[in-house]
Amino acid sequence: MDGTTGMEALQAAALAARYGGAVPQAGPWNATIAGLLGHRSVRGYRPDPVPPGTLATLIAAAQSAATSSNLQTWSVVAVGDPATRAAMAEIAGGQAHITECPLFLVFLADVSRNARLGEAEGRELEGLPYLETFLVAAIDAALAAQNAVVAAESLGLSTVYIGALRNDPTRVAKLLGLPPGAAGVFGLCIGYPKPGAEGEVKPRLPQSVVLHHGRYDAGAEPAARAAYDAEMSAFSRRNEMAADSWTQRVIARIGTIRALRGRDHLAATLRSLGFPLR
Repeated sequence: MDGTTGMEALQAAALAARYGGAVPQAGPWNATIAGLLGHRSVRGYRPDPVPPGTLATLIAAAQSAATSSNLQTWSVVAVGDPATRAAMAEIAGGQAHITECPLFLVFLADVSRNARLGEAEGRELEGLPYLETFLVAAIDAALAAQNAVVAAESLGLSTVYIGALRNDPTRVAKLLGLPPGAAGVFGLCIGYPKPGAEGEVKPRLPQSVVLHHGRYDAGAEPAARAAYDAEMSAFSRRNEMAADSWTQRVIARIGTIRALRGRDHLAATLRSLGFPLR
């Protein structure tokens, strides 16, 4: 098998794993794209420490992400204290990987630094209390974290995001000693997977559902969703998960207020943490 044929085979396998039966047209390919398509969330970690300097490298990668107007309205807390981790695992509904991974980070939407800048310079930052500023901060944090994830996985590490920290942002803020204007938007576990915890690449919606040309068109969505439901049901059975479809998962996750697990109060909580959201 020559190099080109081997690359094409790897590309075909990666696309099939990510899309199941709705494989898009093959295009340009390289190791970076292969790594991105190979992403999977890992929820079981060995205690092995990450190599020295890994945290600084991941933060350098995170800080290399785009940031709106170079405002850099995000921060991150590396949480090592076992008691703090245990409390966060409790907040997140008992996710044990928070306590067992060698590196656990909490990414913050953080406008407090710029607020301090304004105070030091004797300037009122009139735009600081608005929803736009919080949205910029949350997006900045997400972009930074995704850069860190890509960097970690390129080093042979595994990751999983912990959005369930938003179940109780007030308690997270107290645990981390956050100032007003800083809130944890998600956590990130990083480490080496336990044997058998590596998981399988989870299929995504067909590109025909998420990619629109010129104008938004959902005409093909019902048939594509039905096919994707079948893919996800099969994935769940293979991975010993509840054999439900994507449609059922969406309904279970956002079909009731109870399923939000306290996040229905998020706007009020953010206001109490120093984000007026005007």
